[in-house]
Amino acid sequence: MTHETLGFIHRFEPGPDTGHPLLLLHGTGGDESDLLPLGRMLAPDAALLSPRGAVLENGMPRFFRRLAEGVFDEADLRRRSHDLAGFVAAARDHYGLGAPLALGFSNGANIAAALLMLRPEIQAGAVLMRPMVPFADPPAAELAGKPVLILSGAMDPIVPVENASRLAAQLTAAGAQVEHRILPAGHGLSQAEVSLAAGWLERVARPGAT
Repeated sequence: MTHETLGFIHRFEPGPDTGHPLLLLHGTGGDESDLLPLGRMLAPDAALLSPRGAVLENGMPRFFRRLAEGVFDEADLRRRSHDLAGFVAAARDHYGLGAPLALGFSNGANIAAALLMLRPEIQAGAVLMRPMVPFADPPAAELAGKPVLILSGAMDPIVPVENASRLAAQLTAAGAQVEHRILPAGHGLSQAEVSLAAGWLERVARPGAT
């Protein structure tokens, strides 16, 4: 069921493990239903929280505005990141959830990366699929061992591997425990990385894991 409360149109699917919910953040043109099957495949027992991006670009939902492909409206990105942080905090109270692990694809991965830098307390960790560096001048953040998996496509025509490698370096410098995997793929997801992400999430979400 789609809800229009807590500041974002969203869907919530309960699961037996509410301590490690997945925050699903879709790519451009997706919506609150887009990543639910992937989330359930990757973490069968997790609660799933999936908001719809509040920005429209040519009728397609996004989480923040951009000036051109690969050129972000950073002021809007900052504002939308704080809006998303407020939604996550409200949803945790409303649904009785622990701090989520974000699972973001493309535009959703970019706002998840921005959220790590601006509001590190919001996420317990993140799987960033096809992310880019969100800020030209990254804000200082204290990520203190927070687990982050970055998945890049070696043949991605939208996100150069070098850009994703810079993001990995920025998050590592802020203290995150980053694993950056470069796969023989384009911008779309491959079955190999679905399996890789599932294994990573299982390790991270184990009781007592960081």
